[in-house]
Amino acid sequence: MARTSGPETRDKLIRAAEEIFAAQGVDGAQLRDVVALAGQGNPSAVQYHFGSRAGLLDAVMAGRQRRTEQVLAPLLDAAADTTHALVEALVTAEASELRTDRGRRCLRISAQLSHESGVRTRVPHPTLAGTCYWRLIERVEACLAAEGLPEPLRLERLDLALTVVGAAMADRARQYLDGSDPLTPEPLFLADLVGTTTALLLAAPPRST
Repeated sequence: MARTSGPETRDKLIRAAEEIFAAQGVDGAQLRDVVALAGQGNPSAVQYHFGSRAGLLDAVMAGRQRRTEQVLAPLLDAAADTTHALVEALVTAEASELRTDRGRRCLRISAQLSHESGVRTRVPHPTLAGTCYWRLIERVEACLAAEGLPEPLRLERLDLALTVVGAAMADRARQYLDGSDPLTPEPLFLADLVGTTTALLLAAPPRST
């Protein structure tokens, strides 16, 4: 009989959720498919271990965040306080998830949640509070403030920039998972993503109307 308790079962459910959420979408995924893929006989296994669909999703994203933080922390410590340097640190850390199928699936999932980061309200999602990722966001905003960009535009652009990076990474991840041939080699893709995201953030504000 399949286990329905213990850390092994919890890990099986998380890994199954990564596959199902990536393939079916966060909103469209069926928890029964997660339970079946994890090899669990108890249909309430997700509720037992995580409390809810949201709890399972948070667990998936917390694991993804831990992996990215390990890469981002030294990059952030070494990065200059310039928009380009900080965006480069972000893109490099996110690209580390392209190395494995697990990371690729998580990139596809997190791209669907980019607007839940809390940037627009300055209240980080619980999984981001106190992280290097959130400190990077604050440092980028400080750079934009030094450029004279008004606060509402700063927050909207930051939110949009994170969405752009997330969507680009998710699409690249999809191509790797599908075995498709990307248009550009990865170093060029990443360098261009850094450049275009930096340009988005630093674009001259429109004149008041």
